[in-house]
Amino acid sequence: MILPVYVLNGPNLNLLGVREPEIYGKATLRDIEQAVDARAKTHGLNVVFRQSNHEGVLVDWIQEARTQSCGVIINPGAYSHTSIAIYDAFKALDKPVIEVHLSNPHQRESFRHLDYVSKVAKGVITGLGINGYLYAIDAMAELVKA
Repeated sequence: MILPVYVLNGPNLNLLGVREPEIYGKATLRDIEQAVDARAKTHGLNVVFRQSNHEGVLVDWIQEARTQSCGVIINPGAYSHTSIAIYDAFKALDKPVIEVHLSNPHQRESFRHLDYVSKVAKGVITGLGINGYLYAIDAMAELVKA
């Protein structure tokens, strides 16, 4: 049996649908979770979908994923640009990692151009809104079945 895919979401993503919808879209995190779960099922995968505003909690989940998941999809939010702790946790994870961003950070403020997580991710999907999560599930399915 294939272990579940962890789909982790960082700070402020609990506010999707109301926080800057012109940038992040109108879908809520619950909408994304439902779409991700449905897409994962088409590949015979299960998902553990979580969100936290706290860096240490995300690190704990990444460490948990070492034994409890087949891979991690993460939208680390602003922690992409600041968290060496999350970077280090991923370096210790011997599983595929795909980073997702609803917007394209490279088209935004210059401080968003530095991305620690991308340095340890197998792939990065940016700027495609909710579809980025779905494409990440498709890619993860290929990676874990290979």
